[in-house]
Order: sequence, then structure tokens, then C-alpha cells
Amino acid sequence: MPLALSNGITVNYRIDGPEEDPAGGDAPWVTFVTGITNDVAMWADHVPALSGKYRLLRLDSRGHGASQATPAPYSFDQLTADVAGVWDVLGIARSHVVGIGLGGMTTMALALRYPDRVSAIVPTACRAEIVPEYEAIWPPMIEKSAAGGIEAIVDITATRWFPDAFREAHPETMQHVKAMIRRTSLDGYHGCIRALLTAAFGARLAEIGMPALFVSGAIDALGGPPEVMADMAARVANGRQVTLPDAGHICSMANPRAFEAALLDFFADCPP
Repeated sequence: MPLALSNGITVNYRIDGPEEDPAGGDAPWVTFVTGITNDVAMWADHVPALSGKYRLLRLDSRGHGASQATPAPYSFDQLTADVAGVWDVLGIARSHVVGIGLGGMTTMALALRYPDRVSAIVPTACRAEIVPEYEAIWPPMIEKSAAGGIEAIVDITATRWFPDAFREAHPETMQHVKAMIRRTSLDGYHGCIRALLTAAFGARLAEIGMPALFVSGAIDALGGPPEVMADMAARVANGRQVTLPDAGHICSMANPRAFEAALLDFFADCPP
């Protein structure tokens, strides 16, 4: 379990894929940033499809998985510096960045803060700014977890992420999902929620100059609805949007083959 000392904490990471591109030269890096109560395990199913050409870096966000927690609240300055610090440790000059939920917001924050180090972004199932109906889901979750620990929000979270039909058809996947949620520290959960609630990138989307692919699940009604993601893409000069069929909020896990196909198609047009 490799750990990197970054921005004052230890960050858990995984690396897969070749050091050299099969066509010659260094393989382009792709960094995966997790959302709230996610960890590196959520991307594991995509490694075979993407690691033939790309060097994959998967990170646990602060207080999630095996990354060190600090007391809440967290900020996007902290979360982006955590990622950039791992890049420094590993000698990564530039990377594509993929993120889901809070991780999708973090991809936008990285693009704005480190434009010379981010070659392309894939914000997935997320928002650029917080609206009242989305903000309203979080105070009860903080209250429940403060009273009952992470276990108190496991079933609620898993139910929100995946529709009934998916949960019933994929019981083993749901066991892994719930185990992943349980690996989140309480400080990490509360800290990342506090960061998420400060998201206010809408007015700055036009500043994002690198290629950007906004990915949504067709039946994600609240986290990153297709119409919201399409509007975000329209405000980025090199933005495009794709909707994954039959997928709710965690669309990368609900329709993994469509997600991988979208990434491979997008990255093929992106400079490293």
C-alpha cells in the first residue's frame, strides 16, 4: 500500500499501466480523484481497459480509504494541494484528471489552480455550484453520522447512488460499495462535505482552457443531472458532454463499459 507525504498528510495511491506509450514516448498520465465515501477501489474495474496506453494514478481523498484524515472542515485549496503534492512526489509534470462527485468538482478546481499541470479534465456526476435542493441533502447526513458514525449513512448513501434495479441485480457489487463507504473516516466524511458545500465554479468555467468531458448518468436526478452537466460543458471553450444510459449517480460503476469507452474516445483527441 504505497503512501505519499503530500500537503502535510499521507495520501494512499495506486499506479497501473506502462511507463512508455506503445507508440513511443512516455505514457500519458491519468489521475483519478474520488468523491465522498469513495476510495481507490471504485476505479479498479476500469484498469484493464485503460492501462494499455495510459499510466493510471488512483488517489484516496483526504480522510478516505487509507489516506490520512485531519479535522473538518476541508477546502478545495487543501484537496487540490493534496493531489498536486502527490504529483510532486511522483514526478508527474502533467496529467489528465478524472473525478466523480466531489472529485469531479476537484477536477475543475485543479484545472483552475494548476492549468499548466492539467492537460484534460473529466468531471463526472457533479455540479459547478451548489443549489438549494442539492445542499439540503447534506445537513441530515452530517447529523446522522455524527450521532451513529459512518455506519448510519451506509445504506442511505448506497441507495442514493444506485437505482433499485441495479442494486437488486448486482448484490455483490453493492457489498463492495458498502464496504468502501465504511472505510471512510468520520473526519474525512464531514470535512469533504464541508468542502463540497463551498463549490462555486460556475462563474469561472469559461476560464478552463483544456479539453473537458462532462459525464453524467442518465438517471442521476440530483448529483449531476444530464441537463446540468450539459450546461456546464457549454460554458467551457473545449467542453463536451456525454450521458451514460441506465446509470444513476455513480455512473462509472453502473455502466463501466460506456464510461471507459467515453474516456478512451475523449483522451484520443487530447494532447498529453
